[in-house]
Amino acid sequence: MLGLDVCEFGGQVLELLWLTMCYRGLMADKKDLYIEEEEDDRNLNYVAPVQKTLDEIQQLDKDDESLVKYKQTLLGMTPMLADPNVPNIQVTRLTLLCDMAPEPITMDLTGDLSALKEKTFTLKEGVTYRLKIYFKVNREIVAGLRYHHVTSRKGITVDKVTYMVGSYGPKAEVIEFLCPVEEAPKGMMSRGHYQVKSHFIDDDKNVCLDWEWNLDITKDWNE
Repeated sequence: MLGLDVCEFGGQVLELLWLTMCYRGLMADKKDLYIEEEEDDRNLNYVAPVQKTLDEIQQLDKDDESLVKYKQTLLGMTPMLADPNVPNIQVTRLTLLCDMAPEPITMDLTGDLSALKEKTFTLKEGVTYRLKIYFKVNREIVAGLRYHHVTSRKGITVDKVTYMVGSYGPKAEVIEFLCPVEEAPKGMMSRGHYQVKSHFIDDDKNVCLDWEWNLDITKDWNE
């Protein structure tokens, strides 16, 4: 029994070492596709603009007819009448789009977020997919929105991704942002259970929403 326990322990250690080395290489290969949260501003040479309220922007250059028309095109003819008790940024849904999936893989972000920690989504190894984020801007213009997530397995961080979502004015419609194509890990050692911590932030590092969810990479969809 002791010999079996030692072998099992040794196998787990080797698996953890493999995960660390494999995903370091994977993250290095992605360096041109993703923006690390700590370095995103430097990589983009991006300087956050001075924040102004919607009323302040509407009053700027109000004698310039062409500029007024341009602002009306961007911001609408009339101001949004949103509930002041509702957050300015509402992230409503996250979907994993995969043509091979037998059913939609989506999570509702308007309810009890703690319930998502108890739910596991499944991806078949090696498939390509895209994340699609649904959100609303209710009252004021928001600059430099980013989606960031950290993926871990057995306590080891295996991936970090940040996408620049952009800047938006308030509107009644839900805004949809489609992330670049990703490929699920593949191979026997990549199959298993992963934990993902996601958050949506703006230029001022205000966290609009953060939540945790689980992902299983399997050999087949029906596992």
